[in-house]
Amino acid sequence: MNNSRIFILIGSFIIFTLVQVLILKNLVLFGVAFCFLHVLFILLLPIETKTIPSLLIAFGLGLMVDLFYDTIGIHTASLLIVAFIKKPWIKILTPTGGYDDNLQPSMLNMGFGWFATFSVPLFLIYNIAFFFIESLGTDLFIPVVQKIIASTIFVFVMSIIVQLLFYRRRRGI
Repeated sequence: MNNSRIFILIGSFIIFTLVQVLILKNLVLFGVAFCFLHVLFILLLPIETKTIPSLLIAFGLGLMVDLFYDTIGIHTASLLIVAFIKKPWIKILTPTGGYDDNLQPSMLNMGFGWFATFSVPLFLIYNIAFFFIESLGTDLFIPVVQKIIASTIFVFVMSIIVQLLFYRRRRGI
């Protein structure tokens, strides 16, 4: 990974954190769909990113979000689970020829079907971990499941919109 790519990742980290804590913190649809778009940053890390750096980045991002949300490590724990599962999940989805070096697993690079197969289960895992840790058995099961499903759909739709607006396709040789 070259220096310009590292600076772009640091800038994206700051932007995702600021957007999440300043704008998306108050964006809730019908009291059940929460927009945790910061998970997209972890999913859009380049494919060759190893597990340990992904875990460190997820820890930093989760800690920053937890500081502003006043949640005691819930975002951090959920992001760490997603970062830990991301690499094996990519290996399952890897085609026979493999992927190009430095490829970002975005919808524009990989296609809608691949991105949906890649991201929806990881968004779902994040939301399951987050809402079950948050409720710790004090809520009823059905409202928690409603929050999980609604938030997963909402984050997936928002991630597609963000990618269409702000990301560009990587040009081939």
